[in-house]
Amino acid sequence: MSKLATSLTEVAQRFGFAKRIIPDLPLDDAEYSIVANLSGLSATLERKLKSGISAISVVEAANVLNALAQALVDTESPQRRKLLLMSQKLAESLSFGGSWVPTKGHGQTLQPAVTVYQFKVTLFGVEPAVWRRIQIWPCSLDKLHEYIQTAMGWTNSHLYRFEINGQHYGDPELLDDGFGDFDYGDSTKTALAKILPRTGEHFRFNYEYDFGDGWVHEVLFEGCPKFNPKAKYPLCLEGARACPPEDCGGIGGYEDFLEAIGNPKHGDHKRMRQWIGGRFDSAAFDAKKATRAMLKGLPDWRRME
Repeated sequence: MSKLATSLTEVAQRFGFAKRIIPDLPLDDAEYSIVANLSGLSATLERKLKSGISAISVVEAANVLNALAQALVDTESPQRRKLLLMSQKLAESLSFGGSWVPTKGHGQTLQPAVTVYQFKVTLFGVEPAVWRRIQIWPCSLDKLHEYIQTAMGWTNSHLYRFEINGQHYGDPELLDDGFGDFDYGDSTKTALAKILPRTGEHFRFNYEYDFGDGWVHEVLFEGCPKFNPKAKYPLCLEGARACPPEDCGGIGGYEDFLEAIGNPKHGDHKRMRQWIGGRFDSAAFDAKKATRAMLKGLPDWRRME
């Protein structure tokens, strides 16, 4: 391990802030992509960076610095200069005068100035409304897609896209097949920080899931609430009503499904009960269960054979 990374780890462990969070890596998109693909990163940190999460702990930052130091040894100029500048930017972001401020009355206790984003996600066209209010770390649009999926109760079985200020964003690995004529931004490399207002004012955009059923969600950015050091992010604060079943036929199909499943005398009642696997309570929702799903996340299909 490099001397800088070793010193950082030792100090962090000594003063008890090894697991404290650094808000945003001070890197542009190209630099972030380089860091996420460095050799020598822990498996957990590699998955986190490749998913677009830019909030990392002090010890994880030491891991990044060490990987950068090793890359400097193994890389020839002019790339070496770029790696050196990246190392300098990251080291400067860890200075106590930057992302860290002393807690009043405790000279050896440090408190991170952490960014947390809050969103309200509402499914269009369904009444009564199906909605969730979530809080998450800064991340990529692709990671926000995962948080919406897990909070709402979808199964990530179909394609998705965001529409923000007239521009579409999606995963190019999924959208290349049959969508070559569309101008899509890369959701895996587009950070929320590049899209959301720095002022924290409300900002709306759309998220569409399953182009066949056409489930469109309004995503309302509600600002940056105060960081809660006792909370585990991401989390679902509140919400209402169950997510519609996958492949039920969109808004119209869902209305027909609810009519049939709610009336034992309906001609399709038995068939719908068999299809759904039993009872379906459209009014049911549990924020704690949604939070557990968000913390668990979705399977990484890129690593699945």
